[in-house]
Amino acid sequence: MELGAFSMSLAVKNLAASKAFYLKLGFKVFGGDESQNWLMLQNGGCVIGLFEGMFEKNILTFNPGWKETAEPLESFTDVRELQKQLKSEGVAFEAEADEASTGPGSFLIHDPDGNPVLVDQHR
Repeated sequence: MELGAFSMSLAVKNLAASKAFYLKLGFKVFGGDESQNWLMLQNGGCVIGLFEGMFEKNILTFNPGWKETAEPLESFTDVRELQKQLKSEGVAFEAEADEASTGPGSFLIHDPDGNPVLVDQHR
């Protein structure tokens, strides 16, 4: 099962302070919108998202259709197909993608320790 690009979505208390910290670690901003309280940063193959006031916990995030550089992949497994595969394996969903839709969609599951796992397709 190919889930796409991986990033860690961090629930931060202060976007500016978090941005300054991760820039010191060598990360570079490559996306986001500070006026909407979120940024995407990259350091080599490592991608993190900083999200102020959007969710309570850090989230493991996978993006079908994206490379780690936020460039589109030519071919990928659609989020709805991934959802069907996981349902057939008995995985429980907190939120599901609309299986009648196409294009962007997402689903949310939790690992056995309660860590949220978001599969979020942007195209």
